[in-house]
Amino acid sequence: MMSATEKQNQTNISEFILLGFGDLPNLQIPLFLLFLMIYTVTMMGNILILVLVGANQHLHTPMYFFLSNLSCLELCYSSTILPKLLAAFLTGDRRISYSSCMTQFFVFAFLASVECCLLAVMSYDRYLAVCKPLHYTSLMNQQLCTALAAGAWGSGFMISFLITLLMSQMVYCDRSEIDHFFCDFNPVIKCSCSDTFLVEAVTSVMAAACTVLPFLFIVASYILIISSILRISSATGRQKAFSTCSSHLIVVTIFYTTIILVYMLPRTYSLTAFNKLLSVFYTVVTPMMNPLIYTLRNKDIRGALWKKVHAFMGLYK
Repeated sequence: MMSATEKQNQTNISEFILLGFGDLPNLQIPLFLLFLMIYTVTMMGNILILVLVGANQHLHTPMYFFLSNLSCLELCYSSTILPKLLAAFLTGDRRISYSSCMTQFFVFAFLASVECCLLAVMSYDRYLAVCKPLHYTSLMNQQLCTALAAGAWGSGFMISFLITLLMSQMVYCDRSEIDHFFCDFNPVIKCSCSDTFLVEAVTSVMAAACTVLPFLFIVASYILIISSILRISSATGRQKAFSTCSSHLIVVTIFYTTIILVYMLPRTYSLTAFNKLLSVFYTVVTPMMNPLIYTLRNKDIRGALWKKVHAFMGLYK
């Protein structure tokens, strides 16, 4: 155990270096253009969903209320990671201050936790819509929607705040290089010369609470949903019922497959590059794909979009 004087003498470093994709010097500009395109599509797609849902009265339903929450989350999610990454590609400066790193981790962990909870809430909404259609409107009322959304955001904040608080109490010595493109938990912890047992134990419990439990809830919901759909006699009815869930199911599959692989794979040097690639999927690609999946596969969103396009074109006729 270090004494207070020894801890004081072993001063925390003032900044980290995000190695990111620095081992690919010839691809910095192509990667910059690729990630810039992804960031642009992500911002435009999610803003479009927010505008369409806000401007169309018939989209003011629980399903689209939660979708708007998801789009708002994805906007913040991408803006937490991509601007710094884009700047590193363009300037070559991969430094990030200690306070900025902790802030980035806090916001990332907060939004990732909220997304896990929000996807579970959306699966519950789909369960009620398919399995309890006659009682859906009375059960999924405005008060419950607000409470479920607030619960998702509130629990994500508390989980992230606790983990970040524990991380900020640790001492970070001369190991300032983070082998990642953003301040994620495991790469940052490797830079600490403190005992990491407590923070790792607490983080494991919190991670299980906000990922495994919602995932199991989603699986259980879809087992009930699919069994209910299979009992529908007409093929048209089955197709219509499944179409209301398919977009959400695709998003859940992509998000959880990548995030579980990243945090369940062994933390070995040989898998670092693979983990980094998987992290790109759930931090960068998924926020871009969500609005594309929901707009391309959702008849209501497509209809609202075409109405706005036709109205806009009509102004210039």
